[in-house]
Amino acid sequence: MSPNRLPILVALLASGLCLGAAHAAVPPTAAHVTRLPDGIVVSVDGSQQKVRLRVVSNHIIHVTAVPQGGFDLPPSLMALKTGGDSHFSVHEHDGTVELDTSAIEAKVSLRDGAVSFFDHDGKPILAEQPDGRNFTPVTVQGKSFYAIRQQFASPADEAFYGLGQHQQGTVNYKGKDVELAQHNMDIAIPFVVSSRNYGVLWDNNSITRFGDPRPYQMIDHGLKLFDANGKPGGLTASYYVDGKLKLRRDESSIDYEYLKDLKRWPAALTGAKGVTGGPGQTVEWKGSLASDVAGVHKFRLYASGYFKLYIDHKLVLDDWRQNWNPWYRDFTVAMEPGEKHTIRIEWTPQSGYIALDHLDPLPAAEQNELSLFSELGHAVDYYFIDGNDLDDVIAGYRDVTGKAVMLPRWAYGFWQSRDHYETQQQLLATVARYRKLGLPLDNIVQDWRYWKDDAWGSHQFDKSRYPDPKAMIAQVHAEHAHFMISVWPKFYPTTKNAKELEAGGHIYQRNIKEGVKDWVGPGYLSSFYDPYSAEARKIYWRQIRENLGDLGVDAWWLDATEPDINSNTSIAERKLLMGPTALGPGAAFFNSYPLMTTTAVYQGSRKSYPDKRVFILTRSAFAGQQRNAAASWSGDVVARWSNLRDQIAAGINFSLSGIPNWTTDIGGYAIEDRYMKPDAKNLAEWRELNLRWFQFGAFSPIFRSHGQGVPREIYNIAPPGSPVYNALAWYDRFRYRLMPYIYTLAANTWWHDGTIMRGLVMDFPHDAKVRDINDEYMFGPAFLVAPVTRYQARSRAVYLPAGSDWYDFNTGKHYTGGQTIQAPAPLARMPLFVRAGAIVPTGVAEQYTDAKPDAPITLLVYAGANGHFSLYEDAGTTYGYEHDHYSRIPMSYDDASGVLTLGKREGDGQGAPAKREFIIRRIDGTHPDADALNGSHDQHVEYDGNELKVQR
Repeated sequence: MSPNRLPILVALLASGLCLGAAHAAVPPTAAHVTRLPDGIVVSVDGSQQKVRLRVVSNHIIHVTAVPQGGFDLPPSLMALKTGGDSHFSVHEHDGTVELDTSAIEAKVSLRDGAVSFFDHDGKPILAEQPDGRNFTPVTVQGKSFYAIRQQFASPADEAFYGLGQHQQGTVNYKGKDVELAQHNMDIAIPFVVSSRNYGVLWDNNSITRFGDPRPYQMIDHGLKLFDANGKPGGLTASYYVDGKLKLRRDESSIDYEYLKDLKRWPAALTGAKGVTGGPGQTVEWKGSLASDVAGVHKFRLYASGYFKLYIDHKLVLDDWRQNWNPWYRDFTVAMEPGEKHTIRIEWTPQSGYIALDHLDPLPAAEQNELSLFSELGHAVDYYFIDGNDLDDVIAGYRDVTGKAVMLPRWAYGFWQSRDHYETQQQLLATVARYRKLGLPLDNIVQDWRYWKDDAWGSHQFDKSRYPDPKAMIAQVHAEHAHFMISVWPKFYPTTKNAKELEAGGHIYQRNIKEGVKDWVGPGYLSSFYDPYSAEARKIYWRQIRENLGDLGVDAWWLDATEPDINSNTSIAERKLLMGPTALGPGAAFFNSYPLMTTTAVYQGSRKSYPDKRVFILTRSAFAGQQRNAAASWSGDVVARWSNLRDQIAAGINFSLSGIPNWTTDIGGYAIEDRYMKPDAKNLAEWRELNLRWFQFGAFSPIFRSHGQGVPREIYNIAPPGSPVYNALAWYDRFRYRLMPYIYTLAANTWWHDGTIMRGLVMDFPHDAKVRDINDEYMFGPAFLVAPVTRYQARSRAVYLPAGSDWYDFNTGKHYTGGQTIQAPAPLARMPLFVRAGAIVPTGVAEQYTDAKPDAPITLLVYAGANGHFSLYEDAGTTYGYEHDHYSRIPMSYDDASGVLTLGKREGDGQGAPAKREFIIRRIDGTHPDADALNGSHDQHVEYDGNELKVQR
């Protein structure tokens, strides 16, 4: 790439100039352009490269570039709509072919095929870099592919979001590197959105990198290492047992990254059964790093167990992860040629993993551009999606990949789960206890191991512990709750289900042939099924339906959909384990497994139970998964304050990736030993961590408690009557009081392609200060949520975006936007703010979501700005909404006159009472407390479906 290319192009974009603008438009020549019903194919001068533009809509252009040959490409797995719009015109300027829709212009350079996009006024939106497209031939398992990269220019003030769910606590990915490779806690969705109100959906199923296309490498590649005494060649590694030094040696890398790498562990410290890093063992690495390359160097510490990392004697990382689930922590070091930087790592492995990776800096211009690289593909294939705002862009993504179908209303209530209920009696007792205590509950979850230990994949309950599953589920229903069950794509080969799938060639064989046993009991051989076969998907669903669905199961928890066939194997081995698929090598489809297996269950369920809304919870996701009624959770995160904080950015960017329903394990899935049988000090922290996470969970799209180690029920976290219990109960009940608001947000994901958990950039695009805020978000249009993520914090800084006034929900205090305040955060309450002009419908306290469908609804109306809302109701569990069976009441508030207008009902009214009492509660400087028990200033009106104006 020419080092001068980016500044020149950015200057061109900033000037608003269009390529060929000084030349009159002429019809394209046949030598350059082939016209299609929905687009064009452009032949690039002097090469065999061709670029195809297909019009999906006036705001969406599908771009495909092939290095040679034609466009006989495999069908897309993510995209349902790849073109089809015939409303466009084509012109040729000097060296440029232009395709125009009513909203945007796409221009293709005949010199190198670079595509650039402009609005209808000629203002630049996005441009590929000249010569910024790269194809490198690759052969995998005898099949030909290309490693592909596409680079785009990006002005300095642009911000990037989306890309799935990642655990680095980053919200704005400008200048960052993001690897899209499915993992237990990391979700790969190749869709990036820009603060400039466009998105790029990258249609590729293989491992993809945003930013730097190079894979990270061990520190001995590209760095000079020195031991504790300054000798070159490696770092000084000291291995201790119970504090006593057992071995000291120089090591050229820190590389205990995967199962295979544990063979490097010192033999003298390896247990009789091959256990490494056992009880009492600690390791310290000391020395220095240097480089011949100036700039900001990027590092990743991949670790589990306890770890601390110091650079130049400053503590940079200090954290913990459960031993079997390591993950990355990123940091950077500014380095000058030959300059040494000291490093020290202290590690308590707890039989875990550790590795230190590094990348030399890219040139600054290249690091800050928009770059997408994929390991395997047949073409550069992406969708440019333009919009007036980011909601438009997400709507465009769903136009291409499918609508976000509605979940049942009860899915937005509270769920109780744990790893795992062990008996039928234990599960039913949990539901009964919630009802007895008056704690709202809508869903009880049966996690894994309800089957016999040697029968994973049978989908059958162990009768000794679950004597009558059908009666158990019926009892859950009688208690007005719902039942979700965990189903994996994993099978023991001895089961009937596995044998049926294997007979059709639908079970991956490598894990079995390698003789790898899992962690259950004595260990069993296992593998996963291949959802890339339509026949396999049908068999998989039928087996689930016959064994579980017909018992009355309400929802499906599809776990390990990365797929996690054998944890802690290398990426290279994972590619081999999940293949070959029915469509080709596993490496070529690495990220799309969750889409295919949720498709099996969604399509199967809709056919088997046509008017019962499907609901799937899955640990991984891919572009298009919103069409499968699939929510995701953030995997097996740990009970640490750092992990709680990371979930905020993870959820924001997941939502900005176009999939609206997301959740976490409230309290963290895995816990430290100090919480297993805690003393008073650790018990206090455990309870506070759970409460702060619960507060965040109450304002997540899906509200769900889950984890291992200790029971996670509200009454087991803290005893009834205690301050923590009372606060947990308050948020549980408050979630239900907000159900009219929350269910409307949920409905709008289908009706208006809405987003529930909203990055601040969505609602405040003109406030540059919000672009990097990673610990606040909007929950729908009204609430600004600011979770508390520090132990014993009783206040926190909150930035209130400019362009709106704000009310503290807890106190009613009024603030002007555009300022940072120190918000009070007593233990019982999380900072929560409401936007002036908001109309928030709230209900009465309920024990389950449809307990009181006719109850009055209180409308909280926040003065200070005009506002609107549109209350939505329907049957809640059927697909009637797809046939316009619903009720929607438009509401508007005029601040100058104080008039609240309840508009004429829309829809046929099904799922809502014909008449409803509304209570109007106005929040302003005179009556600030939204939650006041004194309702003397409230207004009561009866609404019958016709327009009603309520004067102040």
